[in-house]
Amino acid sequence: MFLINGEYQQHINIQDRGFQYGDGLFETLEFIHGKAVFLDRHLNRLTLGCKTLGIPYPEQALLEQDIIKLNQSDSRSVLKIIITRGIGGRGYRPAESIQPTRVLSLHPYPIYPETHYQLGISACFCLTQLGLNPGLAGLKHMNRLEQVLARAEWRDDSVQEGIMLDTNNHVIEGTFSNLFYVKNSQVYTALLTHAGVAGITRQIILELLAFNGIKVTESFFDKQEFLEADEIFFCNSIIGIWPVKQLADRAFQIGPVTRAIQHWYAEFRNKAINGAD
Repeated sequence: MFLINGEYQQHINIQDRGFQYGDGLFETLEFIHGKAVFLDRHLNRLTLGCKTLGIPYPEQALLEQDIIKLNQSDSRSVLKIIITRGIGGRGYRPAESIQPTRVLSLHPYPIYPETHYQLGISACFCLTQLGLNPGLAGLKHMNRLEQVLARAEWRDDSVQEGIMLDTNNHVIEGTFSNLFYVKNSQVYTALLTHAGVAGITRQIILELLAFNGIKVTESFFDKQEFLEADEIFFCNSIIGIWPVKQLADRAFQIGPVTRAIQHWYAEFRNKAINGAD
């Protein structure tokens, strides 16, 4: 099901700058029992992204009306929100009077094996690197070619996620997730000042760790530091938290810190679904 500027349709204008240049942003949310989970957090990130890119942000009431239109089932779904700069002619320079395009769509929720959460997943290091761009770092913009190329590197279904490094060989994120590692009960995650997406689940985890008195270090790390970790886990708004059981040739335990974070996040998510974020 798709809505484009509030109307049910599935065809975008071929001159839309989102299609032509990836000139836009997107959000991916869990949609359950008629509620978009952590909607305010996602819209805040979308607002920041629009401000950074100079795209006029649609009135929030319009987005809320679109979500109500899509809400025709209590089934669990994936809600995707796209905001592009709008329809423009050929060339990179946008017209001054251009109106943004908003696209909202609902998709079936992926069903992942419970073993991903309880026993962990296998991961690899990707060869495709992330370029450095402080001006775009943190944003969930529509230019995802690096992730597309990275995810195309493996076809082995026994490997569920790949880790991407930047051109300085610092570990940044997964192809569709953020990641953390644990060493001696201390938690570490990549500093996203030059590359990567500042995920909503990542931010929630940082808040939960701080609330529970666990030190978190955001910095630049290389592959070896991850390979020498005690625990590693991936996270995003759809998968939740996946522990890592295997990375390259190294096996990992699903340790107590990861288990605690899974528990805290599940409680926090349930409160959000029931109306208390």
